[in-house]
Amino acid sequence: MKNLLLSFLLPSLVACTALPPKNSDNICSTFKEKKGWFDDAKNSFEKWGIPIPIQMAIMHQESHFVADAQPPRTWLLGFIPLSRASSAYGYAQAKDETWESYQDKTGCGGADRDDFADATDFIGWYCNVSYTQVGISKLDAKNLYLAYHEGHRGYQRKSYLQKAGLVQIADKVARRAKLFQTQLSECKDHFEK
Repeated sequence: MKNLLLSFLLPSLVACTALPPKNSDNICSTFKEKKGWFDDAKNSFEKWGIPIPIQMAIMHQESHFVADAQPPRTWLLGFIPLSRASSAYGYAQAKDETWESYQDKTGCGGADRDDFADATDFIGWYCNVSYTQVGISKLDAKNLYLAYHEGHRGYQRKSYLQKAGLVQIADKVARRAKLFQTQLSECKDHFEK
């Protein structure tokens, strides 16, 4: 009886968890596995003008496509849980206050950080703000990521110059965006049918 109950419960529990794509380094594989993700990213592109490869490279860096990703928790004495380093959560690793600003300014009050479509829309919106208010090109993955990570004020103060590791990560995001662009050029027609 116990095994029978497990055979029913286990698939239900697994279905409730949004697993990341098996090959997150290949955008074509990711879009083939995750039905609807291409359309969600394309909708964000059409709305905000941020290319799909840049959206996906930012998300890859921030959460590796883990729906409920969070910064690690700190522990006191190794077993007492303390707070997390920030309120960042979900695919886009958006902090509470930034997500609330997005919801307020876009009218997307019901948007969820662990929903892929909402996360791509958020990344598109945030990068579009980086373009309109800070003047970063919508094709400049490196600086869009730096502004995404540091916030618009931090980016304008060039806080990233004090963080050599962050500049290297932004370079990595830019390289991944180029790789995703190359990959997407080979499979985009398949998804647009």
